[in-house]
Amino acid sequence: MNSSPMPDILPMTIDDHPDFAAMMSRTPGVVLRSADGYAATQRYLARNPGLSFVARPAVGDGIVGCAMAGHDGRRGYLQHVMVDPDYRHLGLARAMVDRCLTALLAAGIEKVHLDTLADNHQAHRFWHHLGWDDRRDEIVKFSRVLVADANA
Repeated sequence: MNSSPMPDILPMTIDDHPDFAAMMSRTPGVVLRSADGYAATQRYLARNPGLSFVARPAVGDGIVGCAMAGHDGRRGYLQHVMVDPDYRHLGLARAMVDRCLTALLAAGIEKVHLDTLADNHQAHRFWHHLGWDDRRDEIVKFSRVLVADANA
C-alpha cells in the first residue's frame, strides 16, 4: 500500500484519456479494448457529463483510479472501476463509486448495473463487499460486435 496522501478525486475529462488508457493497460483484471479509444471516450463523457471520476495522486503524474458511469435514461451503468494496486485498500474505489452513484441518483436513475470479467474474482469480492448482487437468474446477457474487430 502507498503511504502518500490520499489522492484527489476529480471529475473525469477527455484530457484524462492518455492516463486512463495507460492505467487500463497496467491494471490486472482489466482489458483495454478498441472501444476505449479517444473518440469513444469523448462521446461517452459528453453523453454522461459529471458522472465519471478519476483519482490523481497528490504527488506525481497520471491517475491511480477511475470510475466511469453513464445511463440510458432508465438504468445506470458503472464501467472501468479500477484502482492502481499500490493505492488499493484506501477507500478510493468506494469513494469514486459513491460519487458516481450519487450523480446517477441526482439524474433520476434508481438502479445501476455493472459487468466484470468472469475470471476477475478480486472484483467479484469487492462488489459483494459493497453489497452488489450478482444473482440474476432471470437475465441472460447477449452481445454482438458490429465491426470486424473482435476487440471492440
